[in-house]
Amino acid sequence: MTIHLRAADTSVVVDLLPDRFPVVRHWGPDLGEVDGQDLADVGRAATTSLGTNTHWITNDLPLLPLANLGWLARPSVQLSRADGTAFSPHPGRVEHVTEVAQGPGGTTQVLRSTGADAENRLTLGTELRLEPSGLVRLRAWVRDDRPQADPTSSPGSAGPAGPADLVVGEITPVLPVPEAAEELLDMSGHHCLERQLHRTPFTPGTRLRESWEGRPGHDAATWLAAGTRGFGWRGGVVHAVHPAWSGNTRSLALNTASGRKLLGAGELLLPGEVLLAPGQTYTSPWAVFSWGEGLDALAHRSHAWLRSLPSHPDRPRPVLLNTWEAVYFDHDLETLKELADAAAEVGIERFVLDDGWFGSRRDDTSGLGDWQVSPDAWPQGLGPIIDYVHALGMEFGLWFEPEMINLDSELARAHPDWVLSDAAGGAPEHRNQRVLDLTAPGAWDYLYDAISSLVEAHDIAYLKWDHNSPLLATGHVTEDPVAGRSGAGAVHDQTLALYRLLDALHERFPSLEIESCAGGGGRVDLGILERTQRVWASDCIDAHDRQNIQRGTTLLLPPELVGTHVGAGRAHTTLRELDLDFRTGTALWGHMGVEWDLREADAAARGRLSSAIALYKELRPLIHTGLTVHADLPEDEALRIEGVVAPDGTDALFQIACLGQLSAWPTAPRPLPGLDPDRRYHVRLAAPAYPELRLRTPWMDEAGVVLPGSYLSSTGLALPVLHPDHLVLVRATALP
Repeated sequence: MTIHLRAADTSVVVDLLPDRFPVVRHWGPDLGEVDGQDLADVGRAATTSLGTNTHWITNDLPLLPLANLGWLARPSVQLSRADGTAFSPHPGRVEHVTEVAQGPGGTTQVLRSTGADAENRLTLGTELRLEPSGLVRLRAWVRDDRPQADPTSSPGSAGPAGPADLVVGEITPVLPVPEAAEELLDMSGHHCLERQLHRTPFTPGTRLRESWEGRPGHDAATWLAAGTRGFGWRGGVVHAVHPAWSGNTRSLALNTASGRKLLGAGELLLPGEVLLAPGQTYTSPWAVFSWGEGLDALAHRSHAWLRSLPSHPDRPRPVLLNTWEAVYFDHDLETLKELADAAAEVGIERFVLDDGWFGSRRDDTSGLGDWQVSPDAWPQGLGPIIDYVHALGMEFGLWFEPEMINLDSELARAHPDWVLSDAAGGAPEHRNQRVLDLTAPGAWDYLYDAISSLVEAHDIAYLKWDHNSPLLATGHVTEDPVAGRSGAGAVHDQTLALYRLLDALHERFPSLEIESCAGGGGRVDLGILERTQRVWASDCIDAHDRQNIQRGTTLLLPPELVGTHVGAGRAHTTLRELDLDFRTGTALWGHMGVEWDLREADAAARGRLSSAIALYKELRPLIHTGLTVHADLPEDEALRIEGVVAPDGTDALFQIACLGQLSAWPTAPRPLPGLDPDRRYHVRLAAPAYPELRLRTPWMDEAGVVLPGSYLSSTGLALPVLHPDHLVLVRATALP
């Protein structure tokens, strides 16, 4: 039987065969209405026959390609028992069930398939979901089918392996991409320069991107995309995969000798991390797949899915001030009151107190884990500053790093068994801290109670949830009177415990907003975004570098979920001096905030900042609901044109930014992408341009210009001569 799933200009055609998991024959552009006979012939049209040697018909590759079907490339499933058996799962008949599920975003089409392997006493399963946005989510699972000795045994990872426990090494479901996909695009980077776009040829073999640091990492692939040669933001068919998981991850692109090209993603499991006792099940994280005519369309699907989630913020995103780069660890009540006064004066709506308010935390060497207000830094508690902030009409937020611990802390001295370790010395400390074992008896409850009591006592609206250290050589430490001290890999369990903690806090405090920060942008993934309301894209708030950091981040996330701050005139991380209008214009394209000691800003600077914040408040309904768009420009050019267009095409905002010297000025007119070709738009500056701009164009005067969307999105506008690290903001409003 062949089925046809359709949503949001997307078709997924799937063959349901009795001897294998679903075989995807088409994933991409909508095929329209396809009748039953056409669907029945899909398998015949797509399969290559190699005579009687039927096990080598590799065109029938399922979501989980297995060796017993002639799969010669990298295994999609790696299992074994301690005695070496069950290394080659061989399900018998596979049963397929389809259904529809109603969610906040509309109707989701679901395909579940199950195949039992009687010889190896296990069952494998897959679940494919076509979301209303056209996003495909795919996961797989395995269950140990040996009889349960203990009927109370619950699914999950086990302790030390039993003689026949099922060891899960890998489950990485895959989807095929068209043969025309000749280029790959993914991301890399480092702390303070995350999510930089990279292209490589889609050559034969495997492109494998992994994270081994217990989180996706600052160098995460994020999307691994395959597309036609030269695909860009607005054109070229492109397909991509993303692992929606906040622990160790794997993304891969396969270009096989059989001519098939595949994308897949899953969890990267440490050896022995998941051991299944009888009756227990391991389920892989969701692998999220998107496609589009250009990268913009690919991104729109993940944006739409995130915006449909119950966790997505449902009110205007308040402008916040974070105290970190203003005062660092220097928590003085009068200083912070002055900072709060300055924040309220320029229109800030949320005041966030960063690191240094608890325990012995006067620097980064001690106190982490002691989540009690420091009597030294705050002799009257946090009440005075919180009351002061509330009286100014602002919400209050607080910094935590719950998953980490300093060895120089009361918590570590009381509970040394709560520190993750490999029991053989572990990795070197990073930032003087270790990782707290969230699964150690009592640790999870301690964190939940400590955080909850502060949120409840002080009406805290927002948590900045940091995670600065990677999880290297981290395991659950056990003491055995015979075997001695040992440590087993802990990243899988740690990630699930984190999810449970976030879920529990949101259940108790439904309106609480949580930001995911991991030394900046080290944990940006769709798994954490099911439980948080924004991410901190990078510790670098240098607006020059932020242009590209934010471009990569919004390829996965919509702008309202990306923290974008205005920093000081001289960036703390790069020491680059930047104009205030460039800094505020760059911060406009996300969830805007300020991280700057405003006491040092003169009246003119505060006035310009206040105007920028007022503009953000005016424009955030558009920026935080519209479709992100990018102009296709030469890749070696320092010009950036990006924008957001209202879903109905009636309004749009564009940023034209110059990051360096261009080879030719004035340039030819440049397009404003994504406008409705059948509408006429009034185009004008959205904010005053720099008075020093040379070669200003006529459309920049007060009257602006009226042009068809077809002209603006193809030919576009002549540009002013922009200096490096300057930008202009352009508004395009459709005429009635």
